[in-house]
Amino acid sequence: MSDQKMQQDEADNQSRLYPDDQAKVDAFVSSGVNSVPRKPFKPLRLVILLLAVVTGFSLLSQVIAKWAGVY
Repeated sequence: MSDQKMQQDEADNQSRLYPDDQAKVDAFVSSGVNSVPRKPFKPLRLVILLLAVVTGFSLLSQVIAKWAGVY
């Protein structure tokens, strides 16, 4: 799609509501009615949990293999 067509599509999307209706929508969206207070995301904890689970499953598979006589 050309840049002119994309700009026209964006302009069409922005002009679908009357200004007073758009103001109501903006007020509702910024009010935070459905917002939930949450703790900050900690990616390091997720990585540690992932490593622990993978290591646990690996050890479990080794135990099952020895029990079944594969090794």
